Amino acid sequence: MEMKRRIHLELRNRTPSDVKELVLDNCRSDEGKIEGLSDEFEELEFLSTINVGLTSVANLPKLNKLKKLELSDNRLSGGLEVLAEKCPNLTHLNLSGNKIKDLSTIEPLKKLENLKSLDLFNCEVTNLNDYRENVFKLLPQLTYLDGYDRDDKEAPDSDAEGYVEGLDDDDEEDEDGAYPADQGDQTRRGRASRTLLAEVQKDPRARFATLCLTKPSGNHWVYHSASRQDP
Repeated sequence: MEMKRRIHLELRNRTPSDVKELVLDNCRSDEGKIEGLSDEFEELEFLSTINVGLTSVANLPKLNKLKKLELSDNRLSGGLEVLAEKCPNLTHLNLSGNKIKDLSTIEPLKKLENLKSLDLFNCEVTNLNDYRENVFKLLPQLTYLDGYDRDDKEAPDSDAEGYVEGLDDDDEEDEDGAYPADQGDQTRRGRASRTLLAEVQKDPRARFATLCLTKPSGNHWVYHSASRQDP
């Protein structure tokens, strides 16, 4: 589905100024750019564009109230200075699974003074020596990087995972760690992959990790992880 069409469906007869959350995951972008969004979405606080083929965020409109932005699993390799200009009040940014290779690419995020949490899982930049230490130096306003603070303490769920405002209690994670099947796979995968990848990243002996999705009973999906380490 094209992004413009998806936005039209998500509006559900509302005006853009009524929308606080917008999820556009897995739709098609036009030539790798954001389309269909305008500065009329002036109350937008959460925007998710996971796996839509983005190569640029240049078309992002001015969104002064945007707090949380999901850009994971796209093909972004630069141009992040746009985020500071268009979304000056961001607190949470997920860039996991993009083509970010070096620290200079994320340097423009310095201007996001309120940025509290940044995710860069599955980006080449995470392979650099002293990656975590250098990112915290570059972006001193950060509290959490890839779900952990400077002292390797895990962020609370509300900080470490994707933000979806207004979920009912029935929609949240069950005690056994399962999620109702009608929630988006990307949300469930986000929490599971953060936990798994952070564990692997913290242990230099780790060489292999898997993430699988099973449906053991009822209408609940459960993620399991397994890792193999060198002796």
